[in-house]
Parts: sequence; C-alpha cells; structure tokens
Amino acid sequence: MHSHDLPLFGRTALVTGVSRRRGIGFATATTLASLGANVFFHHFRPHDLDHPWGGDDLDAVRAGIHDSLASGAVMGDAQADLRDPASIDPLLDAASALSGRLDIVICNQAMSGGDGTIFDMTADRLDAHWQANTRASLLLTAGLANRVRRELGGAETPVGRPGDSIPSLGPFEKPTAHVVWMTSGQGHGAMRGEISYATSKAALAGITRSTAAELLDVGIVLNTVNPGPVNTGYLDADTTDRDLSGVEDWIAGTPFGRVGRPDDPARLIGWLCTDAGSWVVGQVLTTDGGFSL
Repeated sequence: MHSHDLPLFGRTALVTGVSRRRGIGFATATTLASLGANVFFHHFRPHDLDHPWGGDDLDAVRAGIHDSLASGAVMGDAQADLRDPASIDPLLDAASALSGRLDIVICNQAMSGGDGTIFDMTADRLDAHWQANTRASLLLTAGLANRVRRELGGAETPVGRPGDSIPSLGPFEKPTAHVVWMTSGQGHGAMRGEISYATSKAALAGITRSTAAELLDVGIVLNTVNPGPVNTGYLDADTTDRDLSGVEDWIAGTPFGRVGRPDDPARLIGWLCTDAGSWVVGQVLTTDGGFSL
C-alpha cells in the first residue's frame, strides 16, 4: 500500500501518556503511526520513576514510534505535567506546529498509584487524580475545540448557561477532528483501593455524551474507551505494586485465558480515528475480551 493510501496519512495526532514501551499510550502512538498519521507524543517520566516499573528509555520510545511512521510522516514529543493547567495550551501548540494541523487527540495520560480506600481518603489524593486524569482531558479537549471553532470562522464562543446550546457551525461532510478519552472498569465491578482513580475515570465516562453533543457543533467526534485489564507491567512479579496471589488462576479463568495486551485497545482507538470509525460518536466502549461478562 502506498503511504498516501493509509487512512490517517496527512493527519496529525497528539497522544498523551506515552513514556513506556509497555504502555497503552505507546501502542496507540505506534498504531496511529502505522495508519499513516504524524505523531506528537507527550510523556511525564517522573510519574514512572515513582513506580516499581521505573522510567523507560525515552530514546527507545522515540525509536519505536519512528520505526512505525509511514514514509513522509513526522513525529515529535514533549514532557509536561498535565496536572498544571498552564501546560495544556503549550502542548497543543507544539503538537499543532508539527505539521500545521491537529486532527486527533488521545487523552491517555493517567495518574495511577498513590490511591487508597474510602477509609483513608484525603482531599489531596482526590485532587491529584482529578487534575491528571479528568481535568487535563477536559482542558485538552476544550483547547482543541476552540482551535477548531476559530479555524471554521466561528464567532467568539458565547458563555453557555445550563440548557443552552452554542450555535452549530455544521453540518459537516466528515469530522473536523477526533478525540478519545480513556476510562476504566469502574462501571463493571468494584475497584477496591482505587477510589480516587476510579472516581476520576468515572467522571470522564459520565460526561462523555454531554461533551460529545457539544463537540459535534464544531464537527469533532468524541468517544471514550475502557481498555479492561491490560498488563502494562503491573501483573508481572518484577514490576508489580500489588499482591499477585491467585492472579494466574484468575487469568486462566478468563474467556481467552489472558488479560489484555496494549495493542488490543490501541487497535480500537486507531479505527475510531479513521473515517470508517467516524459514525461512532459519544460512546463509552469496552474492549476487554469479555472480561466484564
């Protein structure tokens, strides 16, 4: 296949939370690259250094993404702590500057660990997970939406009140951009010891439909993906931060005898960002091999 025939050739994607080759972010970035996209990826290595799996070699991460690029496509990257709202616009600017456009934003960044139960809940813990997982995704999405609105020649965004709709700039022949948020399995079962994390992810799932409806006014398609249990190192004895007693038996009892691999959700995300996936809008999609059943 010629590079120009790839479904995402000429489009530019920003993927956040890409700092480990074993992560969903890396798998997503390489998948989008293999579909022809220019890829700008975000990383925040200090987060990984606080966990048993440690920080990956960022040069190796870069090389892996570069090797997946189609002929003529380009890549770039930047570090940012997305808990800081001042980091949002510079990241979007850098991603846009890669090719002069920004067509896809994958909000994969996530603060994990440092959580607890309802019995040892703290305001700081709740705030940290909210800032990294939820607020950053909403601000990245808002930043993209306002850029698209300006590009379409829309008037300055009016202040919306509850129940009000901002005038649509459509209809659109095809999406102006795609956004994918990441949630978790909090809707399918208890996530003990991860109350702050699950709360932040539940917020994204819960607001998907409302946000997607507003984004359609500028032609942006939003969906949220629950990747199910994916082993990114936390189920390996040498890089785990939890008790793995009984995990092998549990995995053996799952429908396919394995948990997810990073490529599993990455394939869904890649398809959602193509024209073929553009009729799927405002959905919270679970890709877990039947685990939740």
